[in-house]
Amino acid sequence: MLDSFPTLKNIPFPSIVRDELQTLQINLGYRCNLQCKHCHVNASPQRKEMMSRENINLLLDFVNKYQIKNVDLTGGAPEMHPEFKFLIETLSSLGVNIIVRSNLVILAEPDYEHLIDLFVKHNVTITASLPCYLQENVDKQRGKGTFQHSIDVLNRLNSRGYGRVDTSLQLNLVYNPQGPELPPPQNQLEQDYKAFLKKHYEIEFDQLYTITNIPIKRFGSMLMSKNKLHDYMQLLKDSFSPDNIQGVMCRTLISVDWQGYIFDCDFNQMLQLPIIRDQQPLHISHFEPQELKEIPIEVAGHCYGCTAGQGSSCGGSLS
Repeated sequence: MLDSFPTLKNIPFPSIVRDELQTLQINLGYRCNLQCKHCHVNASPQRKEMMSRENINLLLDFVNKYQIKNVDLTGGAPEMHPEFKFLIETLSSLGVNIIVRSNLVILAEPDYEHLIDLFVKHNVTITASLPCYLQENVDKQRGKGTFQHSIDVLNRLNSRGYGRVDTSLQLNLVYNPQGPELPPPQNQLEQDYKAFLKKHYEIEFDQLYTITNIPIKRFGSMLMSKNKLHDYMQLLKDSFSPDNIQGVMCRTLISVDWQGYIFDCDFNQMLQLPIIRDQQPLHISHFEPQELKEIPIEVAGHCYGCTAGQGSSCGGSLS
């Protein structure tokens, strides 16, 4: 696989100043039931990396000690982790707002479909990837049959109260562009999604998040193989908005990898750019949140992906 990072690391980017820590994002591992073309994690069914119970316990102690209110579980497919149920139940007992980033398709598989009951019981927010509302585009990006599985799961989630105006069960969808272009305006696209999915499938959801494809790992390799990395980076740089820096996720979030090491964001995690203290990667076992204000956020060319156009974060556009 071609590596875009040698190019990205030599592209300067403005400094970013941290704010108070609000969200702990935990990557439970890189194993996934899918192998999507736009995946910045390079996740697949062949990946073996999984967080140990020891590191999960360290993270739970950290959440409890510092009263972290928002925990964002991602992967891979986080649902495939053998300690997933234990983690959800324990976080819920600590009064945490839990977000699970799901590809939806995993919840159609017999070994995982029961997890919807777990989500309902613990009022888990589901942030689900659905990179388009058209079957042809989704199957092209994620694999044949994935669109229909996603629709079936969304119908099941709706039937349990997710995405309905009269419940607290939050269901958000995530859009990614099909290729090297910026997402369209989020508000208008959300209305298009809602109208189409309601008309054709009786599906409802809360919000749509548009997320720019970051030119790293699988997506970065695709750009390089087609000689499009330079053009895409030029698009991101030409579309840069300084105002978006105030809203980027790395100011209020840290990302923890399956080994317990701490990163400014999930993208830096994939590029192996950990937060460094005393010339050593910072680990969750030796970390206090107040230390972060003394450590600069690691930036490079890929950061233009979060600040171009409307901006992009795990919570969608920034403007």
